[in-house]
Amino acid sequence: MKNLPVITLMIFAIAFSACQPPAKPKPKDPLEVQLLALNSYTEKQAYALGASIGDIVADKTNKQQKVGIELDTLLIVKGFIAGLQEKSQLSAADVQTLNRELDKQLKDKQNQLKIEQTKVNKEAGLAFLESNSHSEGIIQTESGLQYQVLRQGNGQSPKVSDTVTVNYLGTLLDGTVFDSSYARNKPATFPLTRVIKGWTEGLQLMQTGAKYKFFIPPELAYGARTTSKVPGYSTLIFEVELLEIIAAE
Repeated sequence: MKNLPVITLMIFAIAFSACQPPAKPKPKDPLEVQLLALNSYTEKQAYALGASIGDIVADKTNKQQKVGIELDTLLIVKGFIAGLQEKSQLSAADVQTLNRELDKQLKDKQNQLKIEQTKVNKEAGLAFLESNSHSEGIIQTESGLQYQVLRQGNGQSPKVSDTVTVNYLGTLLDGTVFDSSYARNKPATFPLTRVIKGWTEGLQLMQTGAKYKFFIPPELAYGARTTSKVPGYSTLIFEVELLEIIAAE
């Protein structure tokens, strides 16, 4: 009889738990990707068409998110389904206007970010070059080009009218590699009149077989222009080996 209170409590606990409402199932994510059985070629074609449209939308939304534009993905999907069924709540003219305004908003924000970034790049470049000019082994020319001799050559120096063959590695101040002939495993050949000013000047200081390191301010490189891998007003660092000089005819 001494165990009666314990048994009573156990019965009460079981009865209480039985009276509790069942736990609600976790709501299913409407955007959860389902693994489908694509058995026929036609099914794969249909899936591929949808996937290609999804890739286009994903590219757009990723660019928007990078500049702070956040759109409801579920609404994008619902709008797609409505358009597919020709049941859009918006007129074709409204859809066109809204998308055009969204594209303009994206472009404006991207331009603003570029302006801000180029200002940062310019200030960082000036500070770096000022500090670097006092480093051992650094030589600065009147144009502002800085260079360091990593290995002396023993051949001739090219003229501005010549063509040269070089190996090189180009990086930004943070170490990001934006171009490299080493990575392509193939030296580059080009006339000195068709490269950035820093290269035209710097390579004429070298002799065949030499290896120099150039620190090139933006005014001797790409200036305000932004390329795919080089932001505007970037100070560039190149390690260059002069392999061959092809004299102008």
